[in-house]
Amino acid sequence: VQLVESGGGLVQPGGSLRLSCAASGFTFSNYNMGWFRQAPGKEREFVAAISWSGGSTNYADSVKGRFTISRDNAKNTMYLQMNSLKPEDTAVYYCNLGPRLGGQITYNYWGQGTQVTVSS
Repeated sequence: VQLVESGGGLVQPGGSLRLSCAASGFTFSNYNMGWFRQAPGKEREFVAAISWSGGSTNYADSVKGRFTISRDNAKNTMYLQMNSLKPEDTAVYYCNLGPRLGGQITYNYWGQGTQVTVSS
């Protein structure tokens, strides 16, 4: 299993970023996928999850209405469109294989993470 995140960077408050997670080594279309994040000094937290088909999604309350999770099963890739970014969104963002839509972790497969910094 390999998960490779990309798309992070430095953005001003109110700005946007699109994260990608390229997956390989397993049948991507068979599994839910999810995004988690970890800020300095804090525990890793759930951000969003998407069902294997893309037909169902779930978001943490802190990002609901601002972030959109999606996937392209033909490209084995998951995305996180982040709009109206806030300084409190600053964290390392990780993709995860197979979480439940409620954010419960099923498999301990993670990417290396991509840093998102929201600052003026």
